[in-house]
Amino acid sequence: MTKNTKKTGSSVASQAGSILQSSSASKIQKSLAASALSQSSSSNQTSGAMETKASKVLSSDKYSSSTKQFAASVLSQSNKNR
Repeated sequence: MTKNTKKTGSSVASQAGSILQSSSASKIQKSLAASALSQSSSSNQTSGAMETKASKVLSSDKYSSSTKQFAASVLSQSNKNR
């Protein structure tokens, strides 16, 4: 299995940390932010379930640009063989 070595950038990781502390952030936004943050300083890769969730967010018009930014970050760090 080919390992994807991409990591979440410091700017996105900082935004993700803020979202996780926000009481007004949606569940999906917090989920994507947590995934992106977990990939900022480790070799974690996106799970298949999170890939599906992020893909649905990117293809929908109902999510904010920041939510889509987390989704894009998560997808860019997915397993290369999937």
